[in-house]
Formats: sequence, C-alpha cells, structure tokens
Amino acid sequence: MADYLSILEKYKDLPGGLIEAYHALQREYNYIPEDAISQAAEVFDIPKAKAYGVATFYSYFKVGKRGRYVIRICESAPCHVAGAAEVVNALEKELGIKMGETTPDGKFTLEFTECVGQCQATPVITINCKPYAGVTPDKVTGILAEYK
Repeated sequence: MADYLSILEKYKDLPGGLIEAYHALQREYNYIPEDAISQAAEVFDIPKAKAYGVATFYSYFKVGKRGRYVIRICESAPCHVAGAAEVVNALEKELGIKMGETTPDGKFTLEFTECVGQCQATPVITINCKPYAGVTPDKVTGILAEYK
C-alpha cells in the first residue's frame, strides 16, 4: 500500500479538509487511489463508507486508475444536438477504446461530463480540464496529436 498519509495529513484540521485532500490526491495521481480512501477514513476519523461516499459523490473525483489525459465530452443537449455523438465515435476510433475506458498504455481515458459552460461553440471536449470548443470529428486527430 502506497503512503498517502503525507498528503492527507496536510488537510486533517481544515474545514472541508477531506474534499481538499481528495483534490490534492487527484492532482498528484490523476485519480483517487482506493487505498487512499481507507487511509483518509483513519486520518479524518470517519467510517470508511463515508470516506468512499465523498470520493464517489462528486463527478470531478475519480476513484481508481485512469489515464494521464482524461478526455471528457459534454453530453448536455446543446452539444448533443451539435454532433457530440459523432465526436465520440471519432475519439473511440482514434484511441481504440470506448467511453469509460482507458487506453492500454494508460495515456488516455474517455469520460462523459455535464455542461462545461462553453455552449457558444458546441460540441465541447476537455482534456485535463483544458476546453476545446467547436470540435468536429475531423479535428479529433489534430487535438489528440498535442498529447501523443
């Protein structure tokens, strides 16, 4: 079991410390390791179920491994109408994985998300929170080339 204690203890006595600790873990690992949840329960003196519940409640947090680059595509109505499904198909074809999966090399993960506030140029994807607006299937290869 890796030692996540040094990260967790920085937030132990802060209001909202558990959420801040999870943000810190996710910044460090790009996800929240399951073993870290057990340690968080001990550090924050809460039941493991509650620690796990907080980690899984917020859509921004991801428990379990995911790729170095997390590609999220907005699935709200404006993006859907503007052709998000075609962009999803292009992403899946280019990466060789389906939504919710990670490439075998651990580099990319595909996820759906709700509105990212870029409705002026739909559809929108984000890669590690960097938005790309007005994405079309033809643009997918070029966008991914920045990260390969």
